[in-house]
Order: sequence, then structure tokens, then C-alpha cells
Amino acid sequence: MATAASRRPYRGRFAPSPTGLLHAGSLVAALASWLDARAHGGVWLVRIEDVDTPRCMAGADMAILQQLARCGLQPDEPVTWQSQRGHLYQDALDRLVRAGWAYPCACTRADIEAAWAAHGMVRQRHTALPYPGTCRPERGGLRGRPARAWRLHVGRVAASLGLPVPLPWVDRRLGPQLQDVESTVGDFVLKRADGLWAYQLAVVVDDAAQGITDIVRGEDLADNTPRQIVLQHALGVPTPRYLHTTLVRGANGEKLSKQNGAQPLDLRHPLAALAAAAEALALPPAPPNTDLPQALQHWTHAWRSRWTAA
Repeated sequence: MATAASRRPYRGRFAPSPTGLLHAGSLVAALASWLDARAHGGVWLVRIEDVDTPRCMAGADMAILQQLARCGLQPDEPVTWQSQRGHLYQDALDRLVRAGWAYPCACTRADIEAAWAAHGMVRQRHTALPYPGTCRPERGGLRGRPARAWRLHVGRVAASLGLPVPLPWVDRRLGPQLQDVESTVGDFVLKRADGLWAYQLAVVVDDAAQGITDIVRGEDLADNTPRQIVLQHALGVPTPRYLHTTLVRGANGEKLSKQNGAQPLDLRHPLAALAAAAEALALPPAPPNTDLPQALQHWTHAWRSRWTAA
């Protein structure tokens, strides 16, 4: 059974995807995770999440590291790249398969939508239908079709380990949360049909391997957390503490992201960019004539007062 992260020395991380340069929203997440580590006297890591190789932009990883350095956000240990860690993900999948908690799936997205349509349910815009369990072993498995992906058998994991359904968890900012992973998401993908590793498996394996105790990231990733907690229990690794920060939104009200055209940070004046990120995190402005290291120290004190007891 997973154990509480609060009993271990603090280790945090920032894990950008190199699909483009950092923008104002991603700097908020980077600053928040860095401040939380500093406020707790802990270690801060940077991990490049380049497992989705087709979406990665050549050179973006090094450019992101340069952006962070210009902002004074330096990792305490060598940077890691997910693309170099496939053997760890394969080992985790093999363990889940041996336990009977992962199975091959032949379904396409169209197959999933057709299965639900037969029951009168149609996918809504910007939403995904939960996987209906078509290829579960107890339902006949692949039925002669070729395997495309590998999925976690959420219901079997929950039943085997006695996990509560729905699954409760606590966010340091958002408070108590609750999700029925099986009915909301279904048996989620661990290895994709294109042979690439799914985000959920990679992030859980990496956080465990790097001893991460605290995850500070954007609120848009909060609904991923229950899936990751189920995987943590299945793999027998600790569950970190979570804090999901407020999102930076564009003029249209949507979250700033590379997908909707968010502009890269203008770092001709790094302190100005950091001040805007600090404001988004509801931290007090740095005093006038403060340089970058002094401003970071100022915001660390403010963060400590607000969040170290959370």
C-alpha cells in the first residue's frame, strides 16, 4: 500500500513538455513548484516530459532550461528526460500484467464511441467517454483482434487493494476531492496504440523513482490525480502531496496553452515576468528596487507563510 509522502524529506519537481517554449501560464507552475520546494527547505528537480515524441519541438527542451535559468529557477540535481526512461516504464507495465491488473486492448476511439452510442450516449465536445471495458479479460479479451494499447484494469485494482470507490484525495489548495475513476474515466491507457508510453504511467513511475514527495502543478491537471493515485497503489509506491495552482487565462477565458497559441515568455526582463507569475499566485509584490534573487527570496517567505502549513 502507498505511504504518506509527508514523512519523507521534501522533493518537488517541475515537468514541462517540450512542445514549445514556456509561456505565462507555465511560468506560474514553475515558480509555484520552485517556491514550494524552497519554502520547505527541500530539493527541486526539473524533468523534461518528452514521452510524446511526435508533439515535441526540436530544441525546445534546452530552450526551456535556458528560460528557467534566466528566471533564477535552477534545478538542484541533473535534469532528466522521459525519452531516456522507457525501460522503467516497461518494467512497471510488466509488473502490472503479472499481477493481472493490465490487459491489451484492440479498441479504437471510434469503437468506444460506437459502444456507448448503442446505449444512447454520445460524446460531448471537449469531453472523452469512459472506456466501457470491451477488452477486459472477463469479457472475452481481444476476441481475435490485434492488440493496440495496454490498459489498467481499474476495477480489479480497486477490488484487490480495497481502495474506496469513489476515490478520495486532498489537494492543499482545492481541499477534499472525490472521483469514481472507473465510471468517470474507465480503464485508462498505459501504453498507446502508437507504441508510446502514456503520460499517466510515465509520470507515476518517474515521481516514484525520483522520490517526489510533493507535486505542485496547474489546476487543469487535477482530474489526472485520481488515476495516478490508483496507479501508485497498484505499483506499491508512495502517494505525494498535491497542490494545484490557479490557471492563467487568455482574453477568451480559456487556459493559456501552447495548443491555443499562447506566446512564449518575453524574458528581456525576467523579473517582470516573474512578478506577473507571482501576482497570479496572489503573492505580494516585491519591494521597489529589488533584484531578481531578492524578489525570489521575498516570494519564498510569502509562500512559506501561506502554504507550508497546508
